[in-house]
Amino acid sequence: MIRATGKLASRALKFKMPVVKRNYSQMINQMLQIQQMEICADPPSRGLIIGVYADEEDKNDAGILTQAGWRYNVQKTHGRLLEVLRMSGPMPKRGETRMLFAIEPERVPYYSAVAVVGLGKECLGYNPYEVLDEQKEAIRRSVANACRILAELDTDRIEVENCGHAESAAEGAALGIWVYQELRDPKKRMAVPSIDLYATKDEVCDIEGWRIGLQKAAAQNLTRQLQEMPSNLLTPTAFAQNVVEVLCKSGVNVEVKVEGWAESQSMHAFLAVGKASCEPPIFLELSYYGTCAEERPIVLVGQGVTFDAGGLCLKERDELFHMRGDMTGAAVVVATCRAVAGLRLPVNIRGLIPLCENVVGCNSFRPGDMVKSMNGKTIEVQCTDHEDVLVLADALLYGQNFCPKCIIDIGTCSGYMRQALDEAACGVFTNSEILWQQIKHASMHTGDRVWRFPLWNYYSKAVRAGGRSDVQNYGIGRGGRPCKAAAFLREFVPCGQWMHIDATNVMVTEGKEYEYLRRGMAGRPTRTLIEFIAQTICKDTAPKMGK
Repeated sequence: MIRATGKLASRALKFKMPVVKRNYSQMINQMLQIQQMEICADPPSRGLIIGVYADEEDKNDAGILTQAGWRYNVQKTHGRLLEVLRMSGPMPKRGETRMLFAIEPERVPYYSAVAVVGLGKECLGYNPYEVLDEQKEAIRRSVANACRILAELDTDRIEVENCGHAESAAEGAALGIWVYQELRDPKKRMAVPSIDLYATKDEVCDIEGWRIGLQKAAAQNLTRQLQEMPSNLLTPTAFAQNVVEVLCKSGVNVEVKVEGWAESQSMHAFLAVGKASCEPPIFLELSYYGTCAEERPIVLVGQGVTFDAGGLCLKERDELFHMRGDMTGAAVVVATCRAVAGLRLPVNIRGLIPLCENVVGCNSFRPGDMVKSMNGKTIEVQCTDHEDVLVLADALLYGQNFCPKCIIDIGTCSGYMRQALDEAACGVFTNSEILWQQIKHASMHTGDRVWRFPLWNYYSKAVRAGGRSDVQNYGIGRGGRPCKAAAFLREFVPCGQWMHIDATNVMVTEGKEYEYLRRGMAGRPTRTLIEFIAQTICKDTAPKMGK
């Protein structure tokens, strides 16, 4: 065998393997055309959210689209959506989102992004052990998560199908995209897309449920907005101005009462708290008439301490940062009144909001001081950091003047609620089994749950134990702070149905437990209170078991 070497070898190779010239001009032209089409096309701005039912424990479950999702799959994508969804892996679980792009066969699709959200099993409903409608909560969490993902893609408009319950879908969408950014540079603010209900011509549209959900979510977002505002901007005076602007447009009457009026009413417990601040205390009285004026109203009392430094018993630094939200009760009452007026519920509401600041100053009230409430009872101030009950006591007494159906007060009275319930639920104390059942049923529908605590004479004796006064604002003993605070307030409700809601533990959220609430102020329990008021005028409020 003869082997060619050197130049002969190279010539032989060239002879045996001729060079093939490839023509790339056609491919390059096609790429340029595609790029030019992409440049000229409209940017992705519309998103769609549809739901899918699947068993979370079965990874091989093929999933069942909702009715609206199935119509979109057949009519707009010719079955491609479900095919791609099944190819992309296991079906999304409750609260999860699967993003699909360019599903529609058209060159320029109407929806550039489609979010398929997991709704769990199709038979989900009321769970008596969780005291929760799991289907509605799954809709809220899933839709909120999808809206936040689409918002990060700079989507201008998001259309949401009802997922089986339009009200819950609207709540999840509106709560999920909300973010407090009023004080940021407009150029650096996050884009907030508009949301709308997705429906087709051949589908029954629950526009009323969607509207109710938006009203409830807007109310909770208003509460969050007031909570998030810094205390140097939201002083008692500024709070009153904001309330006048917000409520007078919605048909709720607002009366602003000054310090002199409170003195004439002998509200010495309320006035003692705000003595140290240069900001004068203010008392707001809200009134909404949804039915005849002779109808007895529901009285709502909201604690309005716009900043709580603890007085002379100063709080620790870590606690002070969130104390701009110590007016949570006041914000909830304002937002609830606006929602009730927006929904035009046939009920009369009277809202009472005592506003002040609890700070350190030369005129601060001191441990050991004695103050007298409207009904003449003397109160011994054991700790100036437990001023919440002093602010609410006089407002509760004033609320008796309206012959109410019931009195409901909302406050942030004890930090020990965090150890008891974490972010799971608000604490409820009431002398009425009827009110408890109604608020429990309301919380089951909204997903913003409540839990009942005891209101026993054991705690009443603890706050009456002082020999120098009728009651003490702290009481004796080491534990049971939330129960003692409720027992103290009970001393100023002489008769009638009354309920105290302690929202201390749900005032702030880490943003991990609920997809529809970002980190920061939570705005709870606004939706539950609105639902409670709505259910008081309904006959059948009992929860229904799932099929």
